[in-house]
Amino acid sequence: MNEFAPLIKEIGRGTRGARDMDAATAERLFGQMLDGAVPDMELGAILLSMRIKGESPAELDGFVRAMQARTAQVDVPAGGPRCVLLPTFNGARKQANLMPLVALLLARRGVPVLIFGRHDFDSRESPFALLDAMGLPAAGSVAEASAQLVERRLASLPLHLLNPGLDRLMALRPRLGVRNSGHSVAKLLDAAPGRSVRVVAVTHPEYLDSMGQALPPLTRGGGRALLMRASEGEAYAHLRRRAHLIGFFGGEPVELHPSDTTDIDWPLNDCCEASANADLIRTLLDSPPPRIAEQVEALAQLAL
Repeated sequence: MNEFAPLIKEIGRGTRGARDMDAATAERLFGQMLDGAVPDMELGAILLSMRIKGESPAELDGFVRAMQARTAQVDVPAGGPRCVLLPTFNGARKQANLMPLVALLLARRGVPVLIFGRHDFDSRESPFALLDAMGLPAAGSVAEASAQLVERRLASLPLHLLNPGLDRLMALRPRLGVRNSGHSVAKLLDAAPGRSVRVVAVTHPEYLDSMGQALPPLTRGGGRALLMRASEGEAYAHLRRRAHLIGFFGGEPVELHPSDTTDIDWPLNDCCEASANADLIRTLLDSPPPRIAEQVEALAQLAL
């Protein structure tokens, strides 16, 4: 009998009839998925079942443990701030991508930053093309990225160099037509355990709840994280939207920007093409938009 059929039967009953896995079962299953040990048909059934059902806190915990066990680690410069981890999985669609601006402003302050991710959207401008246009090409290995963190406090890595199995799982999005659990788990990847600040940027409000539940146990024992609303799925603050920055210190959430809770009037720029976007970022380095400055300040605090 197919070993995955009983599990699919439990999680594949729809939003009302499906049952959640316990953390140990979820960890074992996601590990098999990352290792390529689940046949294509069963893998598709699992991914779509989880897409419909949604991940429970226990399942997300198990998935993250399986992911972390297979994730390479960068070396963070000794004796300095923690490394801010900026995920990038979307790219620019209607407005300029200012995620690299956040990274450059932090690096200027001596805070190391690792940008990591992948890009497979034909309808969006690649964040890695943007980094190339800024003279910040992706490192070719984890060791090279570690060296760049020492030399210039800024590095970027394609996801396949950090976690090949997770990269393969996320690469199924164009084939399946929808995102899968890999996209949720990737937000929580930690490439420098104990020396990092995870930046968890979410687009949909329901993910504020699920990630808000996932982060306390992941930041106990000295972990740090920033949970925030994303701009077009990228890890930088929306230039107009009210600030929503939640820090996690030792498992406890802390509102990092409680005073200003209103939207502000700030011009949005639609220069999405890589070279134009890079030029815009250069002009903003000495006078960043208020929301970006607030995000950088919050991350600098978390990195101490």
